[in-house]
Amino acid sequence: MTANTPKRLLALDILRGITIAGMILVNNPGSWGYVYTPLEHAAFNGLTPTDLVFPFFMFIMGISTYISLRKYNFTYSHATLRKIVKRTVVIFCIGLFLNLLAKSVFAHHLNFEEWRYLGVMQRLAIGYGVTSLVAITVRHKYFPVIILVTLAAYFLLLAAGDGFNLSETNIVARFDAWALGTSHMYHEGGMAFDPEGLLSTVPAVCHVMVGFYCGKLLLSAKDNGEKIQRLFLVGTILTFAGFLLSYGCPINKKVWSPTFVITTCGLASSFLALLIWIIDMKGYQMVHFFPVVRSEPFVYLCVCGNNGDCIGRYRSKHFYLRKGAGSGAGKLSRLVGIRFVIYYILLEYCAYFIQKKVFMSRSRNGNRKLVR
Repeated sequence: MTANTPKRLLALDILRGITIAGMILVNNPGSWGYVYTPLEHAAFNGLTPTDLVFPFFMFIMGISTYISLRKYNFTYSHATLRKIVKRTVVIFCIGLFLNLLAKSVFAHHLNFEEWRYLGVMQRLAIGYGVTSLVAITVRHKYFPVIILVTLAAYFLLLAAGDGFNLSETNIVARFDAWALGTSHMYHEGGMAFDPEGLLSTVPAVCHVMVGFYCGKLLLSAKDNGEKIQRLFLVGTILTFAGFLLSYGCPINKKVWSPTFVITTCGLASSFLALLIWIIDMKGYQMVHFFPVVRSEPFVYLCVCGNNGDCIGRYRSKHFYLRKGAGSGAGKLSRLVGIRFVIYYILLEYCAYFIQKKVFMSRSRNGNRKLVR
């Protein structure tokens, strides 16, 4: 490990905090019978604000992976490999446990027969693991080529396999059913179609790789001005390219289409550039409005995802039983969702200030020891 430890990017922490706030809101929208339209995913083809949450996490993970592996000079070693494998397995297993818990809570027993093998956490784990392994074994200048070839091949597979139609003939659904079994997949509308399935994880890995390469462009810049220029340039090119290509390759989160990767990575890159301009160039500390999330995002995904499925719906249901739906059900539903966001942000503020206090206390103790 080298002594080259990069300075923490506050704008990236703020972006993670904003994304987590959005995730909490879309996972706890109040009553699922009165969901505010922008808080719903696109039915199939298309893009809504809710569809941006998960890909933003993938993009952020790519940048964080670059920062993490930079300490090891991106060189292969048994210690680095153990770190990557351990982290990948831990995140994947947490996702498996949460899926089992979600099924078992409503079944009142350990429901292994309908245990969903893949999910959000598992996709994050695979994205991190594959990107990290490629990063320490392949020269980074080949990343754009790997991404383009993979996305092009995936598009041809979707085009040839009815991949842009929500049906049982869809190549993504057929492959996942063959590899995983329909009883271990996500079901919607009586059909087994897993939006975090195995085949669609391939372009999702490219998502993390795009974030990784943007991390390289970001940290190799000389100053904040150059960082903003690079991120805005990449973001603008990717966003326009994604929307233009969507006429032939629809933007689709459920199959994680190539245009979905390109467009959402472009939006994430541009948003990060905007935050760097606001925070680092203009000096507006948005920490007063959004929590600085310095711990791993999968911890919050665990808590919020589990709460959203097992607690959020139960509490929202009883909220409406007490208040009464009536004509104001939609407004009440939004208030419940906002309440969850405020609740978790307050929790994160408490965790942040406790962490800050402990860190300052340790620093003072360390200085005292040095004086002695």
